[in-house]
Amino acid sequence: MLKLLELLKDGRFHSGQDLGNALGISRSAVWKQLQHLEAELNLPIHKVRGRGYQLASPLVLLQEHEIAEHSQGEPWPVLVFESIDSTNAQALRAIAAGQRAPFLVVAERQTAGRGRRGRQWVSPFADNLYYSLVLRIEGGMRQLEGLSLVVGLAVMRALQSFGVVNAGLKWPNDVLVNNQKIAGILLELVGDPADVCHVVLGIGINVNMQAAKEVDQPWTSVRREVGSSIDRNLLVARLNRNLQVDLERHREAGFAGFQAEWEQAHLWQGRAVSLIAGTNKVDGTVLGIDGQGALRLEVDGVEKSFSGGELSLRLRDDS
Repeated sequence: MLKLLELLKDGRFHSGQDLGNALGISRSAVWKQLQHLEAELNLPIHKVRGRGYQLASPLVLLQEHEIAEHSQGEPWPVLVFESIDSTNAQALRAIAAGQRAPFLVVAERQTAGRGRRGRQWVSPFADNLYYSLVLRIEGGMRQLEGLSLVVGLAVMRALQSFGVVNAGLKWPNDVLVNNQKIAGILLELVGDPADVCHVVLGIGINVNMQAAKEVDQPWTSVRREVGSSIDRNLLVARLNRNLQVDLERHREAGFAGFQAEWEQAHLWQGRAVSLIAGTNKVDGTVLGIDGQGALRLEVDGVEKSFSGGELSLRLRDDS
């Protein structure tokens, strides 16, 4: 199916005969593959008698050599998948199979993409970025402190470099534009976090998506914000570079060196919020974060700190 997409990705018309000749199959077999593309990947295809077949819009597919060409320095090994359950799940399988870190998993589509707290991450084909970077962590818990917040900064800066100037952060793992979600981060650990472990930095970015009825919260995309589609290979390369620089800073100095920078980018700084953990709710005002990345809230006149993967932050109605 990818071979057919490679022929059609330029957005021009191609006759069934030419497609069949290129693929070594009959015109009827081409027709069946086109139907499969439409049904399985939800890719609209225009059919015009006498002209042939055309994708509704051109595609730029993820390719390892394209990412390498855009990269600065030594690029990480990249595993590119056409369709997969989730890049984080594949990364965990690769760790179990002995794949040496660091390495990167990206996919054109996820069939079971996951966000925080078990939520579905809607993952249409070739529209967005589904990205999982695997790192080997040595030296104990200090190397993990505030790591997801560091990743958020790297994502935010990558988006800003493409013109998404209003991108900002929401504790702990979201990137927003005008209170609409544009990216999310999901970290998963394997091994002993007090000694040697692997961490999967899962990142989902809405890149060229323009419609998604399945999303149950306000969202936006890079394309919506800047008015044109962007090359996801270039986005991967810029994100890789940001992460290379920031992860090295984090290894050398810990999260404390990022604290002021992160607070400056936090969109809900000073806002009245509710912090939710299961059925429990704490109302307070955001003071900032501490040197380990925990959220600092003023609750009934007292400063308290909160951290944990299952916490959810919401603006209060009176904020």
